[in-house]
Amino acid sequence: MIPRLHERTHAPHEPLAEAVGRPVSPNEGLTEYTVVAHWPGLDYFTLDDEQKIWTSVQWAEHLEGPYLEHPFAASPDDDRHAILHLTVRLHPDDRELTGPEWSECAHRLARVVGIEVPGKEHGCRWITVQAQPQRLDLIANLIHLDGAWHAPPTDILRRLSDEARRIEQDLHLISPVRAGHTTRPALRTAPTASAQLASVLTQLADEQAGPLAVVRGLIEHTAHRVARQPGAAGTDTAHRLELLARRLYAIQQDLDSTATHLVQPRIAAAPPTTRRTTHRSP
Repeated sequence: MIPRLHERTHAPHEPLAEAVGRPVSPNEGLTEYTVVAHWPGLDYFTLDDEQKIWTSVQWAEHLEGPYLEHPFAASPDDDRHAILHLTVRLHPDDRELTGPEWSECAHRLARVVGIEVPGKEHGCRWITVQAQPQRLDLIANLIHLDGAWHAPPTDILRRLSDEARRIEQDLHLISPVRAGHTTRPALRTAPTASAQLASVLTQLADEQAGPLAVVRGLIEHTAHRVARQPGAAGTDTAHRLELLARRLYAIQQDLDSTATHLVQPRIAAAPPTTRRTTHRSP
């Protein structure tokens, strides 16, 4: 499980669009199977007999609410970029998690970031979206309902990494660290050429700093901006760009799997045993 903390933004629309894999829409409803967890105070915004399936635009407006209620709230650096976006990705070979397991991951990450405090229902508004394979997105507004600004801990990346390792152990998932340890003996025993090629493929597939990840991010960003252009042509172009980004992600996964196969230890066939014969002197 690899956590990634995105740069804070002023509006939740782009993070939400990135989470669902397409531009936000007033016509597409996000069910409880997509929004797998949210802040506990949300229950006060919906009546028992009210339709609880909101569109992605309605979710974005809900996350934007604190801006309107507290127009002067600002961070210690005097900025209004209150939208926090956190992404976690599972290992490509991990099993599929169930809805409750994704929800547990979401609440644990929210507590680590500090936006969810047990017993406190009037903190930050946040939701988690599970709309893409092996991926969970947490989006929050750092402005509390009382107007106070929530400052995430300074060591947030270390906390997220530590919690990700604990979640992997509790849910029996594959850890990138453990996977690295298991492949090191294979790298020593594999032919040098295979090890070098596997290293190149791993660098290409790297989700944090690999060149394909950078290209995919630029394509996704361009798609989001093109989608805001008026006319059907912009919508069609944005959709094509989103498809290209998904193809790139699939290529990254294929490269990572290929690199793993390259460094798999080869099982050598056991040499045939020779039968000893005893020569007796006449």
